[in-house]
Amino acid sequence: MEISLFFRPSFSCLSPSPFPNQTFFHYMHLQVSTCASASGKQNQFTQMDIHKQKRSNALIWNETIRGYVKNASWVKLLRVYYQMQRIGINPDKLVFLSVIRACGSLSDLQAGRKIHEDIVERGFESDVVVSTALASMYAKCGSLENARQVFDKMPERNFVSWTAIIAGYSQNGHSHEALELFKEMQVQGIKPNSITMVSILPACSNLLALEQGKQIHGYAIRSGLESDVVVGNGLINMYAKCRNLNIAHKVFERMPEQDLVSWTAIITANSQNYRHHEALTLFNKMQVQGIQPNSITIISVLPACANLLAMEQGKQIHGYAIRSGFEHDIAVGTGLLDMYNKCGHVNIAHRVFKRMPKKNVVSWTAIIAGCFQNGQPHEALAFFNEMKVQGIKPNSITIVSILPVCADLLALELGKQIHNYAIRCGFETDIVVVNALINVYAKCGNVNIAGKLFERTPQRDLVLWTAIIAAYSQNGHPHEALAFFNEMQVQGIKPDSVAIISVLPACGHLFSVDRGKQIHGYAIRSGFASDVVVINGLIDMYAKCGKVHIAHTLFERMSERDVVSWNAMILAYGIHGHGENALALFSQMQQTGTKPDHITFTAILTACSHAGLVDQGWQYFEGMKSDYGLAPKMEHYACLVDLHGRAGHLDEAHDIIKNMPLKPGADVWGALLGACRIHRNIELGEQAAKHLFELEPNYAGYYVLLSNIYAEARRWDDVIKLRTMMKQRGVKKPPGCSVVAVHREVHTFLVGDRTHPQSEKIYAMLETLYGQMKKVGYVPNTNLVLHDVEEEVKESILCSHSEKLAISFGIINTSPGTPISIMKNLRVCSDCHNVTKFISKIVVREIIVRDANRFHHFKDGLCSCGDYW
Repeated sequence: MEISLFFRPSFSCLSPSPFPNQTFFHYMHLQVSTCASASGKQNQFTQMDIHKQKRSNALIWNETIRGYVKNASWVKLLRVYYQMQRIGINPDKLVFLSVIRACGSLSDLQAGRKIHEDIVERGFESDVVVSTALASMYAKCGSLENARQVFDKMPERNFVSWTAIIAGYSQNGHSHEALELFKEMQVQGIKPNSITMVSILPACSNLLALEQGKQIHGYAIRSGLESDVVVGNGLINMYAKCRNLNIAHKVFERMPEQDLVSWTAIITANSQNYRHHEALTLFNKMQVQGIQPNSITIISVLPACANLLAMEQGKQIHGYAIRSGFEHDIAVGTGLLDMYNKCGHVNIAHRVFKRMPKKNVVSWTAIIAGCFQNGQPHEALAFFNEMKVQGIKPNSITIVSILPVCADLLALELGKQIHNYAIRCGFETDIVVVNALINVYAKCGNVNIAGKLFERTPQRDLVLWTAIIAAYSQNGHPHEALAFFNEMQVQGIKPDSVAIISVLPACGHLFSVDRGKQIHGYAIRSGFASDVVVINGLIDMYAKCGKVHIAHTLFERMSERDVVSWNAMILAYGIHGHGENALALFSQMQQTGTKPDHITFTAILTACSHAGLVDQGWQYFEGMKSDYGLAPKMEHYACLVDLHGRAGHLDEAHDIIKNMPLKPGADVWGALLGACRIHRNIELGEQAAKHLFELEPNYAGYYVLLSNIYAEARRWDDVIKLRTMMKQRGVKKPPGCSVVAVHREVHTFLVGDRTHPQSEKIYAMLETLYGQMKKVGYVPNTNLVLHDVEEEVKESILCSHSEKLAISFGIINTSPGTPISIMKNLRVCSDCHNVTKFISKIVVREIIVRDANRFHHFKDGLCSCGDYW
């Protein structure tokens, strides 16, 4: 709070100097008062031979100080004060008030303390005006301890003194203390005035202390202060910060006079509380009332335009800013480029940015964030680098804005560099920065560093817990994700909708429908059951847990659906082999007017591929370009190659790869290799494998597929060569692994596993089942065994595949007729597929198997895939 609100020293009564050189002194005074340029006149006063002035007149010094006060030349003012001290001129009360004000304006605590010593020495400390000014100065310098010491030593205190100390505490974020002082002031019989009201109301805002704010409002009404426009403006701000816009509007409407600040306050209140239409309406009404917006008003209304995507209104405000000379204001320019970015006009935002004569860290941060939000991560990175070249030091918000760019580009090394910068700047303890860093490391697959960051952060809010849950869930660590979700609740942090959708994929990954149902129940109890995003996550979870009928029920009950809802259900049908249902749902989606996106077409092409709907799949692929203007991406070409390859159209699949406008990636060549494995095409399989070994030389799956092709053709020498290549490159084939949950306990089986406590019973059950299967026509497909051994040995190897062990365990440990759900980490082989069909008929059970590609529902000797997988 400026002490000048209460006391402004006046020099108008001072008479001219009687000294012979008074003309020179008056010339000097005019130079100071008109703020002459620093180049020629900066030190005119100090150039005088002050030391030859034996009897200088203190009034002349006061005139000089007055000029510096007028022009806010605080550094020069202090120099003059020190010069006075050196030549023996005793400062009076007015001089001390001026230099105290200078120290406060410069936040120069050291100088302020020196002035305080001089004041004590001169005997002015007991003066209430000087002491009040000292307390205010210390508060501005951030030393509330010194401010309070001065205040407590004052022999008498008036309303100005109380207001100064209250304002000091309020402005330094000590809102509770400010409110206590306000109460004590009234206990002491000192009546607050309008400036006191304006000083204490921000404390209520900071604490969201609505009731106390209302009490102060009541006092203002009883004291007749509510009609004061400054008090009214403060009340509007307080109610807005406390999220009570209705009362804020009533205060505004009752004001006998509404100035520019009043209009700006009510516009800001609406804009910050997401009532953007009201903000724009008030902005227009203000101009109709003849009140012209200033730069603060423009800054306040631009976010409303941005959030409403009100581009035309934003352009009109931009035009007004240009005509009024506000365009070159840094804050206005930043607001404009942010508005254009959020309206999707990033090119105009760039032009605004380039025309800004001065740019600060906020401007640079806004343009970086805008580029990323508009799908231009490389441009965002270029601006970040240019910012550093220009010598602008990034702040924590800049760091939070550039880290998602690193995540999007999978730029791990750059992310690490920014992490190191954040550590050097002390930002690593900023919870928002830590959250962004965890996201970078998670997206780049380095979940270990993300975990360490989380563990080193003592203060963990809901956002941080959600970030670490998502990090582990997205990186294939579902057990850890669920453990963090549990621990979060133990720590008293209640999950919100974002936390729920972050942990649901972990349930799907583990095939844990029981755990998924628990989280579903929590969502219902917490009021999230109607949240579209949560329902979308539940649909996906139930589908991946094999419960497509529950997913369908949830989808049908949705009161509103977005494109993600349709995508989730179409994909659910697709991976469960219900291709016709997926196509019917897509048709229904089109009828509702919901515009499909790239993910929709990935889902529908996947459904066509798993169901063998080649012609329909091709039509959808063509339609995404012609009907919706969507350029196919790599995943769409991979789906198309898979669609033709599975159907045995290998030449057409190869032609698609040769003619596609993008450079084929591993997914595309992998789809072709998988098709060659199904249809035993060695030559084309070798071509696909050659590309894959170059693109992803450490991925074992491609070596295994080619090895399977060689083994079925009995080319054992090639199988051996391939194994040798894998060994030389350090590539290891992951063992087949199947998981089955019985009575909420998960049991894991590896190929040939005999470590389970029930191994004897499991293998005995398999032997019994094999005997029954052979009686009804089962013949082992020993061509799948990648070893040149005797047929009996091959049969034994086939019998010990992990999914067969898991099914046998499930039969032993569940009641007759109970469905058995199995999850396998690899694609199910044709022999296991055939065996499971036989078993489902023999034991009269539904057996659900989720392999690496899709779901298989076995029942009565048939599979939902129709033997097409």
